[in-house]
Amino acid sequence: MKDLRPIDLTFGAVFVCLMAIGANITVWFPFLAVPIGGASVPLSLQTFFAVLAGLMLGKKLGAITMITYILVGVAGVPIFAGLQAGPMALISPTGGFIISFIFVAFFVGGVAELSKNRSVPVYIIAALIGLIFNYGIGVSYMYIAMNTWLELNISYGLAWAGMLPFLLKDTAMACLAATFMVNLAKRIPARWLGAKI
Repeated sequence: MKDLRPIDLTFGAVFVCLMAIGANITVWFPFLAVPIGGASVPLSLQTFFAVLAGLMLGKKLGAITMITYILVGVAGVPIFAGLQAGPMALISPTGGFIISFIFVAFFVGGVAELSKNRSVPVYIIAALIGLIFNYGIGVSYMYIAMNTWLELNISYGLAWAGMLPFLLKDTAMACLAATFMVNLAKRIPARWLGAKI
């Protein structure tokens, strides 16, 4: 933490704000909820920004930024999806997805840091690894929540089936974040990227 620079704190704060905006984009723009099979799939940008935080800030600062986002929401600022706040958001069936953003940023940043080559394939691989953590933790948590404290008996396969439209959307968004980062890296000095804490 002693090597934390003002630019790192600034980027971290920006990503906390971007996560809040990404979680609530359909609150301000309802037309971004896409109807699929009689259901409405909101185009949340949280996975996009969590992946981008890992790629841009590195594993440690990216994870710290996601922890900060969660703590701000738990403290009562309405920055979770649907302008929710408080610790109950983490106990809800989708609370695992919120928690998973810490792992998304950490592992995406870790994979990106291992490679000195800033290319679209490297960033896409990192983004897809982050997506595995995002949905692995999120769907497993949702399955446990539904079968325990919500007392809804569903199978693990059904929990995954219900998340397929979101998974497809987030896969596309993760790949978009990787492509975006390659272009962003050309415009931001290398010394500002991937903070070493």
